Amino acid sequence: MAVRRSKKKCLVIGGCGFLGRHLVEELLERDYTVNVFDMRSTFEDEMVTFFIGDLCKTEDLLPAMENVDIVFHCASPAPSSDNYQLFYRVNYEGTKSVISACKEAGVQRLVLTSSASVVFEGVDIQNGSEDLPYASHPIDYYTETKILQEKEVLKSNCEDLHTIAVRPHGIFGPRDPQLVPTVVDMARKGKSKYIIGDGRNLVDFTYVKNVVHGHILAGESLDEGSVTCGKAYHITNDDPIYFWDFLSKILIGLGYAAPRYKIPYTLLFYIALVVQFFCTLLKPLVVIKLTFSPMRVALAGTHHYYSCERAKNDFAYKPLVNMDKAIDLTVQSYAELRKKD
Repeated sequence: MAVRRSKKKCLVIGGCGFLGRHLVEELLERDYTVNVFDMRSTFEDEMVTFFIGDLCKTEDLLPAMENVDIVFHCASPAPSSDNYQLFYRVNYEGTKSVISACKEAGVQRLVLTSSASVVFEGVDIQNGSEDLPYASHPIDYYTETKILQEKEVLKSNCEDLHTIAVRPHGIFGPRDPQLVPTVVDMARKGKSKYIIGDGRNLVDFTYVKNVVHGHILAGESLDEGSVTCGKAYHITNDDPIYFWDFLSKILIGLGYAAPRYKIPYTLLFYIALVVQFFCTLLKPLVVIKLTFSPMRVALAGTHHYYSCERAKNDFAYKPLVNMDKAIDLTVQSYAELRKKD
């Protein structure tokens, strides 16, 4: 029987973000010593040592990695951003700097927050495994650069630096700055009445505490000779849900009406392609913030859920919070977004 390692010192890169802060809090609960590296500090905690700097500068990263056993790298621009240069610099060039700094500092374990989107091309994926090929035609900049990032981390696995990529999907929970606020904003603007497709597409939404749990188990598994070294792992709630049922539960929980009018998926997807094409043509003349994109239509109208059997088998992953409880906790945490009478 393997002996569990004693708790050690870790660094959370991007620790002031949504996932990163939840990860920091859970690591402290599990008696880790925690450093945080980010471009700015967004909270205070006397138990945490903060380092502010540029992810792409090894010299900024090195002080944060002193005597660190595990680095959790979860820094990334928001997927909704439309800035290729930013994605490339942070996700790819920044990650190369992290790898270089880990090697120079003697860090033995590196856990990357990747994404299940690295295998998604806008068509159905049902119970997809980690053996699916990377998307050959990524449909947004986020996916394109996350593929580059994951490849870089996994190929860097070696005797002195053990690496692993965690692929969550559809992260949600308290303090989420993207999914729930966006859904509520759409409802307030009267844009949440419509269902894309037949409404029966299954997807993975993953509660943030389960994503954090998967990260920690992944990091703890990276012993010399472990089967997890150099591999990618899906981390989900292991409970696919109809996309439109999930959104409806969030909306109804906050006092808004559920979507009810159906629009054919194929029609809307091709309209989105045309809109994107003309926005690209006009880009040299005017900057257009595209909210109606092929990627968003695909995410809302296709099946995309993933198997986490590999994580169950290799490091005993099991979700800590089921979907119903996760939705309830999330709704309760957004009292300020509740519809006013």
